Amino acid sequence: MSSDQIIAIVMDDKIYEVNKKKLIEKSDYFRALYSSGMRESTEDSVQLQGLSVPGLELVLEFINTSKVQVVNETLEDLIETASFLQVTSILKLLSSEIRLDNCVELYSLSEVYGTHDLRNACLKYMTCYYHPMLRRPEFSSLPSAVRDQVREMRMKGTATLVAIGDFTCLSLDVPDQDEPWSMLRYGEVEQRWKPLANNLPPDMINVRGYGSAVLDNYLFIVGGYRMTSQEISAVHCYNPCRNEWNQVAPLNQKRSNFKLLAVQGKLYAVGGQCLGTVECYSPEQDWWTCVSSMPDPLAEFSACECQGMIYVMGGYTARDRNTNVLCYCPTSDTWKVFRSCSAHIRKQQMLSVEDTIYLVGGYTHELEAGRRQRRPSQTEDVLTVQSYNVTTGEWIQLKENTSKSGLNLTCTLHNDGIYIMSRDVSLPTSLEHRVFLKYNIFSDAWEAFRRFPALGQNMLLCSLYLPNML
Repeated sequence: MSSDQIIAIVMDDKIYEVNKKKLIEKSDYFRALYSSGMRESTEDSVQLQGLSVPGLELVLEFINTSKVQVVNETLEDLIETASFLQVTSILKLLSSEIRLDNCVELYSLSEVYGTHDLRNACLKYMTCYYHPMLRRPEFSSLPSAVRDQVREMRMKGTATLVAIGDFTCLSLDVPDQDEPWSMLRYGEVEQRWKPLANNLPPDMINVRGYGSAVLDNYLFIVGGYRMTSQEISAVHCYNPCRNEWNQVAPLNQKRSNFKLLAVQGKLYAVGGQCLGTVECYSPEQDWWTCVSSMPDPLAEFSACECQGMIYVMGGYTARDRNTNVLCYCPTSDTWKVFRSCSAHIRKQQMLSVEDTIYLVGGYTHELEAGRRQRRPSQTEDVLTVQSYNVTTGEWIQLKENTSKSGLNLTCTLHNDGIYIMSRDVSLPTSLEHRVFLKYNIFSDAWEAFRRFPALGQNMLLCSLYLPNML
């Protein structure tokens, strides 16, 4: 028989005529049939049973035209028939047709019919679009182990330091160094900074006093004020899996100089300029809701998440210094005074590891005489690190760095230490020049790196998991 022969595909009372050469080319099932030497391989018709008519017609259309209509109503018919007839190119095509509205169904069907490549493609898609997937009702119907796997896959890349800022001058060792890069990533092996994304969204330029936090490996930049002193409520989100920025629901209340914290899968915007209010963002609803306010509005305070709770320290109330450690419980939506401090702190950056909070930079003012740990006076500009244990209440003054400034710095936890962008105390007080260093929390030691290759303001340092292809 000629391979250009027309074969009659018979199912139930329907007959479909298809070119034999195309059947062999597109279907492993028919390729095996016509190379088997069996009696059926010499006949000009093939009898099929147990398949759906819509599925068979879609697959035969693809075999004839290399095109197929992918609609949600016939996904199962299409996958069942393509799997049975082993038309793998359809399954590959489906991997490129994954969308928010069909991803869960495609995943479930890939499990039923054992199409592993499609299953993996669906998992990868859900990983890249994790927060939008959380908003799909069908995503919550997946087994919790699958949902946990999707979330964990967002952390499968390389933990990388990322710097964002209004950079005015760059000296990067890259061909396009004249580009106005506003996002950089640090290559730890090469010990140099490289471009990450070309530009921030235009409405993020020249915004000061914003809150930032990383949730589920998304970087959120929230609120702040423009140089005209106009506060804003916009919320921007960077997705490293896609290397792109998107806007999500804005704050209910414009705020600046506040703290943004990631706690138990949600974001909390705490306080702000003359504000004691708190808002909570849920990625499942893409919405902010008001929760219990702080006991008093605070200025120049510090805050962080620690063991599922929010701790607020230092700063000023409208009447006096705040020397209380405040604690917020998201589960009960309540604030309480956790402990009182014998020192007044302000403008610190706070980070936590297990039950220990690290306070970086800022000012510390002794309120009690005769304490064993020496702390800098309010006028000293020295980069200090202190630790506070929420279990024992113990304060420890760690190794300070007298040559670096403790003010207006940015820092983040990364691997075994706290990475910091600060400035040399000996240089003029311009905040444009930054130095890059690390405090090792395990060895209580400082390590300086090569000078940060950019002049700029409003810098942010964070740690994100970047896909290995970036």
